[in-house]
Amino acid sequence: MRTASLARPFRLCFPLIAVVACSSPQAKSEPAQSAVARGAYLVNFGGCNDCHTPKVFSAAGPAPDTTRLLSGHPAETQLPVLPAGVVGADPTKWGAVTTGDLTAWSGPWGTSFAANLTPDATGLATWNDSLFIATMRTGKHWGSGRQILPPMPWFSLNVLTDDDLRAVFAYLRSIKPVANLVPQPVPPAVP
Repeated sequence: MRTASLARPFRLCFPLIAVVACSSPQAKSEPAQSAVARGAYLVNFGGCNDCHTPKVFSAAGPAPDTTRLLSGHPAETQLPVLPAGVVGADPTKWGAVTTGDLTAWSGPWGTSFAANLTPDATGLATWNDSLFIATMRTGKHWGSGRQILPPMPWFSLNVLTDDDLRAVFAYLRSIKPVANLVPQPVPPAVP
């Protein structure tokens, strides 16, 4: 009888010991990257500043003007007058020219200007993430308007996940608003 009474407590303890022994302490997970931090990473990796941020010139060459981060083509900048026939005269012969700060481009499509991506009224203040995603997916302004023109690589951005595009938009909403009304595209000259 004594053996039976010892066996019973042992049987009850064994499952408890097995559960405790098999339970490993939970590994501490890295803190989830915030959407703004993820968006900043994607914007910087994607080179958005290359066209959407005006440049200042330094001894090292052109550098992004951090006081006008992602504010697009400066509205007050006059475009240079190009000699006839430089670009756009023959749509089968591609070529392009850009302004010194790389915020405006002319080619067979006409002249395009880098948009103001800041959360100012002259930029993306009235946009929401769904509209931003639709624009990146379709290559059309506001998701259904005019075509987004070169050199904007929307066709490379449209492969990002919705979460990544939301993160980009969250970052754009977090930067300093810059009042800068970017001109509308100019259609190509008719020969």
